[in-house]
Amino acid sequence: MSMKINPIKRSKALQSLSREHHHGLLLCWKIRTGLKKSVSVERINAFTDWFYNRNLKKHFELEEDFVFPILGKNHPLVKKAISEHKRLIRLFEDKIDIAKSLSLIEEELERHIRFEERILFREIEQVASEKEIEFINEIHEDCVVLEDWGDEFWK
Repeated sequence: MSMKINPIKRSKALQSLSREHHHGLLLCWKIRTGLKKSVSVERINAFTDWFYNRNLKKHFELEEDFVFPILGKNHPLVKKAISEHKRLIRLFEDKIDIAKSLSLIEEELERHIRFEERILFREIEQVASEKEIEFINEIHEDCVVLEDWGDEFWK
């Protein structure tokens, strides 16, 4: 018996960040699929580098500079999120043990996204003023997540 999970209703300003989270979850799935298919780590890593540099860096910066301050830098949930960002950045930038890093990215990025969506963003929405939410909406442009990567190793 499976339980249906209803999608989270997100405030309009945070919906674009949630869409980016969806693309992050797809990245995790693509890494997982590539590893299961024994695709070379170099091919998978080329894609993850592209995704990280084109999307994830900007996403982390936006959250840390404009979204997390709503709760304050000393809030335990914010501290956890920033710590996880730092860990993920180290994994994406590791060029020594790429296979291990890819496996850890796949696990830790998914767990991090679920934490932000299910816990952190809900907390932010509860305390954010309308003005703060509108400001996020004004400054945020969706990161480019077009599938213009030629090597679809996950198929």
